[in-house]
Amino acid sequence: MSEQNKAIDRRILDEVYSQGDLDVADELIAADFIAHGGPGLQDQGREEYKQFVRMMRTAFPDLVITVEDQLAEGDKVLTRWLARGTHTGEFQGIPPTGMRGELAGMTVERFANGKVVECWSNTDDLGLLQQLGVMPVAGETEISAVTT
Repeated sequence: MSEQNKAIDRRILDEVYSQGDLDVADELIAADFIAHGGPGLQDQGREEYKQFVRMMRTAFPDLVITVEDQLAEGDKVLTRWLARGTHTGEFQGIPPTGMRGELAGMTVERFANGKVVECWSNTDDLGLLQQLGVMPVAGETEISAVTT
């Protein structure tokens, strides 16, 4: 079952996030899905999950997520991944910067009956905001992108 769950997780990252196929989310995410994570990831249900994906794909239309590592045990899969994209749409209130960014993250997903029912995530949001030029890098005093 662990290998099957890892394959499901890879499909979600590839087909849902990277390709934007939300029908796959209907197939692989439980209706009562719960997410635990940072801003935008306190979802309660599959529809909220799909709204988050839409927001990410609107902000980064060329979004591609690459799986770096996966471990599985029992009903859980841990995935370390790297997301890359160009910020050409609004992202959590931040106007488009036109800059490319990378977001490193890890998720632990719990599976039941072939679907993801719960997810815990940890992402380097500060690193992404620094790459987009909307947060200063340590030692810098100015923000390079306009954020008004």
